[in-house]
Amino acid sequence: MDLAYIPSPSHGVVHLGPIPLRGYAFCIIIGVFVAVWLGNKRWIARGGTAGTVADIAVWAVPFGLVGGRLYHVITDYELYFTHGKDWVNAFKIWEGGLGIWGAIAMGALGAWIGCRRRGIALPAYADAIAPGIAFAQAIGRWGNWFNQELYGNPTKLPWGLKITSSSGDRVPGIYQPTFLYESLWCIGVALLVIWADRRFKLGHGRAFALYVAAYCSGRFWIEHMRSDYAHHILGLRLNDWTAIVVFLAAVAYIVVSTKIRPGREETVEPRTAEAAAAAAGPADAVEPADAAESGDDASEAAGSAEDAAGTSDAADAEAGAEGAESAESAEGTAAADEGAEASPVALDKPADDGPEAAAQAVAEQPSTAVKPS
Repeated sequence: MDLAYIPSPSHGVVHLGPIPLRGYAFCIIIGVFVAVWLGNKRWIARGGTAGTVADIAVWAVPFGLVGGRLYHVITDYELYFTHGKDWVNAFKIWEGGLGIWGAIAMGALGAWIGCRRRGIALPAYADAIAPGIAFAQAIGRWGNWFNQELYGNPTKLPWGLKITSSSGDRVPGIYQPTFLYESLWCIGVALLVIWADRRFKLGHGRAFALYVAAYCSGRFWIEHMRSDYAHHILGLRLNDWTAIVVFLAAVAYIVVSTKIRPGREETVEPRTAEAAAAAAGPADAVEPADAAESGDDASEAAGSAEDAAGTSDAADAEAGAEGAESAESAEGTAAADEGAEASPVALDKPADDGPEAAAQAVAEQPSTAVKPS
């Protein structure tokens, strides 16, 4: 008798009237909201604008859902297209079956389209959203718990998962809760990316590559524990090989990118930089105008000073001219007085000498002409 285990829900869906509310769908939706919320905070911290992550997610999320379903259907085609199977079930995404590899690949394509429309580099966006994706995976894995799927081999561990459903290929019993292991691993991956990004200032897609590499390393050993049907190549499950290849590609990207583009992007959203420049432009334009006005005032002051100086010089010159005229007038008056004093000598002669004698007497006086000053 097993004394401890993780129980499974008896129903994975609750009906609200005619509307089915599925636990699997709720986990996916909550995970998307968490990823967008955290990605938005990280994007703003890097210099982006609020709402950009959500706008691009409108492209990334639908592409990701389609890609995840396509990967699952292609790699497990016998569940839908072999004898006795109904191919219509391939469209019943609510019953589970999303391959993370296809979801990330197609989601990246959708994100690239959204980034291109806004003039944003995809690596910068991927760095901002990376830990949010890991948290979304951690939450989404609980959708497998609601569907009683993706468990491992039988176990007697106290945290074993009790499966009660017998539909499909399920056999009731207690199994390794591989969904729980992956959920906890994804939380650790998200925390690792956040820490490394703060510590090393990861940029140009390296934070996203770290998330991919860390997830793949955990997915490898968790996948090896699963007991559900899967294609095998050289003794390993297909997803194990996928994890190995993607892990090596992520590590190679980190190494090469660090050498080619070290550091982090200074600008992640061109529109933000343009808006900042436009906001700073008018303020910068006012300063030259003020300087010009100050220059005009200085010129006017200088002109006034020159006018005053000119007026003063003119006044001085006029005063000098008046002084010269006054001096000339004074000298002339003095000369006239001298002439007046001398003339009586000649005029004192007898009158009977006549006009000729008077003219001769005046001519004999010394010259008193005023020299020009």
